[in-house]
Amino acid sequence: MARLALVLLVLLATPAAHAEAVAEHASLRLRYGLSLRDGRQADVGPGLTYEGFTPNDLAVVGTGWWGTSWLGAWAGVQREAFDLREEALRITGGSLLRASVGPRARLLLGPVRAELGAGYGFSQLPHFSDSSEPVLLRGVRHAAVVGGLVRLPLVLGLRLEARGELPVALSVRDASGARAEAKGFSVGGALLVPLRRAERWTGTLVLDFQHVQDTVTLEDGTQSRQRLRRMGAALELAWHDAARPAPRVPAPAPVVVPGSVRVRVLDARTGAPLPGARVVLGGVEHVASAEGEVEVASLSPGPLSARVSAEGYAASEATATVEEGARSELEVRATPLPPATGTLRVTVVDARTGAPLPDIRVSVGAVQARTDLTGQAVVEDLAPGPVAISVAASGFRSADEAAVVVAGQESSLSVPLAAERKGTRATLSGQVRSARGGKPLVATLRITKARVRARTDAKGAFNVQVRGGTYRITISARGHRAQTKVITLREGERTILNVDLFPRGKR
Repeated sequence: MARLALVLLVLLATPAAHAEAVAEHASLRLRYGLSLRDGRQADVGPGLTYEGFTPNDLAVVGTGWWGTSWLGAWAGVQREAFDLREEALRITGGSLLRASVGPRARLLLGPVRAELGAGYGFSQLPHFSDSSEPVLLRGVRHAAVVGGLVRLPLVLGLRLEARGELPVALSVRDASGARAEAKGFSVGGALLVPLRRAERWTGTLVLDFQHVQDTVTLEDGTQSRQRLRRMGAALELAWHDAARPAPRVPAPAPVVVPGSVRVRVLDARTGAPLPGARVVLGGVEHVASAEGEVEVASLSPGPLSARVSAEGYAASEATATVEEGARSELEVRATPLPPATGTLRVTVVDARTGAPLPDIRVSVGAVQARTDLTGQAVVEDLAPGPVAISVAASGFRSADEAAVVVAGQESSLSVPLAAERKGTRATLSGQVRSARGGKPLVATLRITKARVRARTDAKGAFNVQVRGGTYRITISARGHRAQTKVITLREGERTILNVDLFPRGKR
């Protein structure tokens, strides 16, 4: 099954992926991660077990290739932090180093890339002076290292990496320099996410995981084992040859016979043609003829959009298909725009408290409306321009205002109403004159309902005060015909009444 999968990968290989791998000259990977460690040391004491989470795991790995050949070299160094804790208490700690260097070879099987390497490896391995009072000691291992990696392409440019490393110990010493034994291995994997591709370099995000296991046996039989799981992220930069696309031989252009289209613009409501309508075809504007038609020739075959606009009509758009060597017909019906009107929102409030006044009669021009519970009356479909507003309510003085209606917009007007002043008498004043020559008359005013009888002065002037209401007033003077007037007086207001009396026997 594994061989069959490998064969399928080779068959699905793309030339571009193969060429990119061959063109790579060098790569540099900078890594930062976190480590999760657990271990055990068995000695003559009570023994020691430990586990913990440690940040600040750093590594740098560089790889170079001779031109585009299969042979190259690699070098790497890694610093790992070490903390030994008992619950929240840190007992001891420090840092350990690992480094390796050596030749490397690569093999390309379609999109699958395999690398094999062998070389020298240096490692610092942890052990402790005494498990009862542990102090971190660093043993040293010199080893021949054999390792490799495999990269497999995934969808969307992603790649999957698997790697492993096996050290064969050449010399092992504990912290005091005494001989010791050590063995272990390292395996890991990563997901490579492409970030940037330029002409001669690429940038890749590497989401990395590594598992390391080591065992150290000292001369006195003390044995220290540890497992380390590293998780982190890295940035990998790779340098390669510039892409050289193969030259393309242009195919002979097919002979295309142009077509034409005739557009007819009609009123959607009546079906009548719209002369003078503007028709945009292929980015070029045309004006419709007296029959509402536009005809354009020498058009490339394919879909063609026509945008139509005319004064008083909504913009319209339609699509026709231009056929090779033929004339296409397109009919566009434009919808007339509704008449432009505006809206007026009248808010009626108490002038003293600012509170809204509901159920107040509002006259906007010839339209009658009443305010709602929020003191507002909304009148729609008003012709643009100035309009008179009249507001009247019982217990309040009437108010007259003016506003301007804007087409397609809502205008607002606030009308404060002042309460009528009660208990303040109305004032009626004026002058009585003769209709012949305008001579002032000494006359008598009788307001029977208010039980008022008053005389004018020598200049014919009078000034009386009564409660607000509607009264019948009789004015008389010697030698003149008496007149009767009906007038409505409002409390707290002054009303002027001038009267001309006709002499008796004269018209």
